[in-house]
Amino acid sequence: MLKRKIYDVLLEWKNKKDRECLLVQGARQIGKTFIIEEFGKRNYASYIYLNFYQNPEHKKIFEGSLEAVEIYKKISLYVRNIRFAEHDTLLFFDEIQECPNARTALKFLAMDNRYDVIASGSLLGLHYREMTSIPVGYERTMEMFSLDFEEFLWAIGKNPNAIAELRKFFAGREKVDDGVNRQFMAALREYLVVGGMPEVVNTFLRTNNYQEAYETQKKIMESYREDIKHYASAAARQKISDCYLSIPRQLAKEYTKFQYKVVSREGNARRYENSLNWLVDAGMVKLCVNVSTPQFPLVAYEKPDQFKVYATDIGLLTSLYGYETQAALLKDTLTGPAKGGIYENLVFDMLIKRGVVPNYYKNEKNTQEIEFLFAQNGSVIPVEVKSKRGATVSLNNFIEEFAPPYAYKLVAGNVGVSGTKITMPLYMAMFI
Repeated sequence: MLKRKIYDVLLEWKNKKDRECLLVQGARQIGKTFIIEEFGKRNYASYIYLNFYQNPEHKKIFEGSLEAVEIYKKISLYVRNIRFAEHDTLLFFDEIQECPNARTALKFLAMDNRYDVIASGSLLGLHYREMTSIPVGYERTMEMFSLDFEEFLWAIGKNPNAIAELRKFFAGREKVDDGVNRQFMAALREYLVVGGMPEVVNTFLRTNNYQEAYETQKKIMESYREDIKHYASAAARQKISDCYLSIPRQLAKEYTKFQYKVVSREGNARRYENSLNWLVDAGMVKLCVNVSTPQFPLVAYEKPDQFKVYATDIGLLTSLYGYETQAALLKDTLTGPAKGGIYENLVFDMLIKRGVVPNYYKNEKNTQEIEFLFAQNGSVIPVEVKSKRGATVSLNNFIEEFAPPYAYKLVAGNVGVSGTKITMPLYMAMFI
């Protein structure tokens, strides 16, 4: 079993919640169902599972009255061999986007408070106009991702104590032993290629074969295409697919801002904006928005029409480039703008899985670009990403102009400090 951080989050919710259901959102096949099932079976006397995608008849449970007692009755009618243990039962509603009435019912189940309820799914298919009401105040939402880099390290057998020691070097801004640094850079390149999708990680652990992992990634991408067919309108399917498949080309540009014309010659916001929003709702991509000035609070200075698009799993992204590119990443022989864009997405992957939602900064004169900015203690912290060693003119100018308390330069090197500029190996993004 892959160790996942979200398990401890679920335990915390169980122990501290008050008349509150939990909705776990995220892309398909990131391990939502598996970890919630494990949590339910280990921590409750009774565990009851409904999947609205696999068993469409379960939707009938939520037709008519949504009073809690009526729902419990109908669950006992449609699901065999179950029992309700008061204050010791977990109800798990999987693929809840297939049954909007079940989402509405979360309010009444939370108010009843006899049994714990977790729902999971993506926003796909959840159209608010189809719902009687949204369970505001009775539903906590949580976003889940594929394995982050630290979870990947656990999976491949890295000792948690060794990772804890690395964290001390990060906090103390001290140079890491060269041999240790090489080991973790090699592990980071593996993460670039394998990524965090549980099925891919398990395939890699079982076979020790990068090509087998790549074949599993292709299978997952095919299942995503099936999701597009299932949820999207016929008119939108090709546009959604084209937007997603354009990401490797978007990231191979010198300036990785998303451009609709890269999707197609006739590309513009009117034609593709809804398709891009579909991918965001599916949890397959995230947007990183430019700001007009790097000042706190960053959201006040966002420029919504200028953004970058990053895949939410780095392994699925690199699979879109093909196995030969993955092999070059592992050997560290890839060169050119494509490599820089891939490493940008890698750091974005690591930041969002830490709960950091970054912006980026490109000034009006196009003379300065900082890959990522995030807010901390009322200050704006810049992060520059270098896939290799090199000068950081933009970051140096940013420090001189805006005087942040400190700034990160992430490189394929070691720890170093120069004034407020802190150079860190790329893998230390997992601690930011």
